[in-house]
Amino acid sequence: MAKSGVNIEAQTRELIRDIRQKVFKPVYLLMGDEPYYPDLVCQAILDNCLEEWEQDFNQTVCYGADVDAEAVITTARRFPMMAERQLVVVKEAQMMKDLEQLALYCANPLDSTVLVVLMHRASADKRKAFYKAVQKVGVVVDSPAVRDYEIVNWISRYYEGRGLRIEPPAAQLLAESAGTDLGTIAAETDKLLKNLPEGTTQVRVEDVEKNVGVSRQFSIFELTKALSARNARQAVKVASYIGNAARFAMPAAVSALFTHFYRILKYEALLSQGGRPSQEEKARVLGVSPYFFREYDEAVRNYPLPRCMAVISLLNEYDFKGKGGNVSAETEAGDLLVELTAAILGV
Repeated sequence: MAKSGVNIEAQTRELIRDIRQKVFKPVYLLMGDEPYYPDLVCQAILDNCLEEWEQDFNQTVCYGADVDAEAVITTARRFPMMAERQLVVVKEAQMMKDLEQLALYCANPLDSTVLVVLMHRASADKRKAFYKAVQKVGVVVDSPAVRDYEIVNWISRYYEGRGLRIEPPAAQLLAESAGTDLGTIAAETDKLLKNLPEGTTQVRVEDVEKNVGVSRQFSIFELTKALSARNARQAVKVASYIGNAARFAMPAAVSALFTHFYRILKYEALLSQGGRPSQEEKARVLGVSPYFFREYDEAVRNYPLPRCMAVISLLNEYDFKGKGGNVSAETEAGDLLVELTAAILGV
């Protein structure tokens, strides 16, 4: 859900439907912390606005670092040549020093021009004239970053949109591998689907392990699972393996552990209200698939409130250490993860 309350997935779907039907707005402002949806809309416009034979004289793609507002406005005010419309796309528009001056064009845009202003991981100032002008005459796509606790559900919806079902553990594993970058998830999914048998309708953990190059056996997912069960031997084994991986980063590991124990804390708060929470209440508080509810039921038994708070305090301490604070230069990040894991088990 976008900050403005707009459902970014639904908005993008509707815009692309209109674009494919050759229904265009005079100005598109595509922006936000997550570039996936702005890029989708921009590519749909590039693919559908003009016929291939019209593009030589009627399509202009430029970059914010190379143009100013005057050049963009001059181009946008031209009339198309032997075509119904012309397309002007400004990529990396956050690099424009005078972006706000485009408000002058938006005050009276040409019906025969489609102007696309694409900002990468950046946003126009909503208090200023350009943003307000686009709202009046065109479309704003404001794409917020997806929070880490939302990503597994996003993956499930994304696969459903592609006519597939992905098992919750497989979605969790893919999330751990790709992070919260939606473009990376989409690219990994394309790679995965090319290698699956034709007619496949369900994606399993084994499919992700084989085709994405990540092992569930040694992942943060398995570490949090072992910690939830207070399985010391498995937890230390997984932590040691993760810590020795080439791409290991202690801050990212601590962040994942914090998310997990913060969910436990919120679940404990829900349970303390008395009664038996519904599946919907559990899903709202935990932000995970019902598949994982059993793990969290076990976790709250093993980490009552005082113990859970102590773990969160440890995570704050090791977050500082993982960023170079209060540790010797010889200390390896992987050693810190094993040390942290042992400390959690000792609480």
